[in-house]
Amino acid sequence: MKRVSVAQMKALEGQADASGLSYDQMMANAGLALAQAVHRRYFRRPTCSVLGLVGSGNNGGDCLIALRYLAEWGWQTQAYLLKERVGDEALLTDYRKAGGQVLGVNEDHDFEKLRQHALQADLIMDGVLGTGIRLPLKGDIQHALAVLKEIKDLPPVVAVDCPSGVDCDSGKAAKECLRADLTVCMAAIKAGLLKQPALGLAGEIYAVGIGLGDNLPAWAEADVDVMDARMAVENLPERPADSHKGTYGTCLIAAGSVNYCGAALLAARAAYRMGTGLVRVGVPGSIYDTLAGQLPEATWLILPHTSGVINSEAAKVVWKNLERVNALLIGPGWGLENETKEFLEDLLNLQKGKGNASPLGFVPEEHELKNASRKLPALVIDADGLKLLAQIENWQDKIQTAVLTPHPGEMAVMSGLSIAKIQADREAIAREYAQRWGHVLVLKGAMTIVANPAGEVAIIPMATSALATAGTGDVLAGMITGLIAQGLEPYTAAKTAAWLHARAGIKAARQLGSEASVMAGDVIAQLPQVLNEISS
Repeated sequence: MKRVSVAQMKALEGQADASGLSYDQMMANAGLALAQAVHRRYFRRPTCSVLGLVGSGNNGGDCLIALRYLAEWGWQTQAYLLKERVGDEALLTDYRKAGGQVLGVNEDHDFEKLRQHALQADLIMDGVLGTGIRLPLKGDIQHALAVLKEIKDLPPVVAVDCPSGVDCDSGKAAKECLRADLTVCMAAIKAGLLKQPALGLAGEIYAVGIGLGDNLPAWAEADVDVMDARMAVENLPERPADSHKGTYGTCLIAAGSVNYCGAALLAARAAYRMGTGLVRVGVPGSIYDTLAGQLPEATWLILPHTSGVINSEAAKVVWKNLERVNALLIGPGWGLENETKEFLEDLLNLQKGKGNASPLGFVPEEHELKNASRKLPALVIDADGLKLLAQIENWQDKIQTAVLTPHPGEMAVMSGLSIAKIQADREAIAREYAQRWGHVLVLKGAMTIVANPAGEVAIIPMATSALATAGTGDVLAGMITGLIAQGLEPYTAAKTAAWLHARAGIKAARQLGSEASVMAGDVIAQLPQVLNEISS
């Protein structure tokens, strides 16, 4: 889905109305889509109960319509009106006909009934306030939300378009704002939800269509994608029953050193978990015995090394083994020794026939020269590979197609900017340098940014400290490489993998009960469950 400001959203709705899609029909579409999202995610037989918090605006209308559908689909529903809805007798009548119950705040002056309904419900749907709020909150709305926020065991909360009390442009939030487990956005993601503290209050962000046409002029200003489950699953390769391992490509991972053995293993496992047909792993010979038995599904390539780090002689070994390789990952676990920098330089130069002579100075054989005339497959460059790359003059011109995956520290080394400047405007920096360097850039961190040379930008709307641990970057790099090997173009592979990676980190933390306890292997372990959830 696209990211929009409040003004852009109003413009889209106005243009849609002028084109024949009435505001009433937009609300009807939004209510149905909301109900479907809630029912699919939360309904548990034989019955399930929901308390809808209904305000006087469009979000309240969406909520009432959704409650009506849920009542028709077997839910026990209660609408709690925090403000009178003028002119909405038809919505309330239809809701009551479906079996829904209505309670007004004027019948509950001490909010005790609200408290009791909240404690008895399986789910709360927050449709009190929308994009037009002014902070601070006042009156009944402030008091009602404060009462609910004090409840220790509040059931899951689904926010309608945004959590009530969030400024949808600035991201500021009222202290009474309820933290949502899921925010269902209408038509597009509101920009403020991608800023703190709103991001921490929105939970999982999911967007639904309300019938707006793709040809509305206001869409031209909404030039940033926000990844969600629907987009991720649409990007995943199909897996027909008559396929074979060759259908899903081959990737080669040149990684690891004596000091960082696990990086190659993590990346390779992640590539396999993304569905890659064959993963080849090139590692220094000194660590082969340590790793090979831990991943019998891989095929292994022993690389020349100096004291346990990949050296320049390994470039020709890699080149000789690129036949049928669709994607190549370099960098994880390398270290920063000069021998490995020479390997990287030779690897890039060989595609133009500029590499060093064969080992020990012998003239290259004919088949070696033939290999040297080929181009490298699509590259993913991660970790120490990025720092070494930055030491090579005009490196960006020596690569045909690459995905670069820096965290802010690595981005600082590559760009010469301070980490503070990078973090101050991550989106603009990612966009600028993807275009300047001519490669896909994945700027990792809270709300990872993915940008390509054409100026396209995608935001991953998740932030978790579960991923702030060694090895998770190797996992992401392996996932991206695996998807490219299966035929996804690099930008699509990068943004899809980044979304799945973040979702798996969050699931791992929930599984373990603590973000602090998550290790990189736990993220890999959750990938099958994430893929199953979004595909079912």
